[in-house]
Amino acid sequence: MSRSTRWFTPARFVAAALALHTGVAAATPALVRNYISDVQVAGPGRLTWFGFRVYDAHLYVPRGYDTRAPLAQPFVLELQYARALKGRAIADASLDEIERLRFGNDLQRRRWHARMVELFPDVDAGRKLAGVHLPRVGAHFYFDGRFIGAVDDPEFARAFFSIWLDERTRAPQLRATLFEQLEAQR
Repeated sequence: MSRSTRWFTPARFVAAALALHTGVAAATPALVRNYISDVQVAGPGRLTWFGFRVYDAHLYVPRGYDTRAPLAQPFVLELQYARALKGRAIADASLDEIERLRFGNDLQRRRWHARMVELFPDVDAGRKLAGVHLPRVGAHFYFDGRFIGAVDDPEFARAFFSIWLDERTRAPQLRATLFEQLEAQR
């Protein structure tokens, strides 16, 4: 079976047809359509730090996504970086936020940090990191649309994505922007 034949499965055909019908196909990365067929998009939301743009965020969710229980449903959070950052710095900042939000115990956080250091690449301006939240499973990660690994731990996924979606986030304006757009699309 050729590569193009393997891609053309009935499920992917239906997902692509739905995306075309709803008008989001061009704006939706292919990796999102592998996880969410009837997708709606929120973003861009922008994270700035001391006046410097760090990244723009897009949140891809299934139609009917409930912003009151954001971690109970699958979604894809894509960050397009505006500046170069080391993967280790991204992992360290993620760990700091997970600790601040009081997720996990010391052993869990050490394991999670080690895995993030393994997974997260150095990024340059314009590059994209995407995380897929899979409830009761964990998280999958992509770099510029290419799968780079997974963390099969639902507690990690909850802790990690809470960095952006929890009410206690350090970026409440980004969260509000993403959720406001979703609410307006209903």
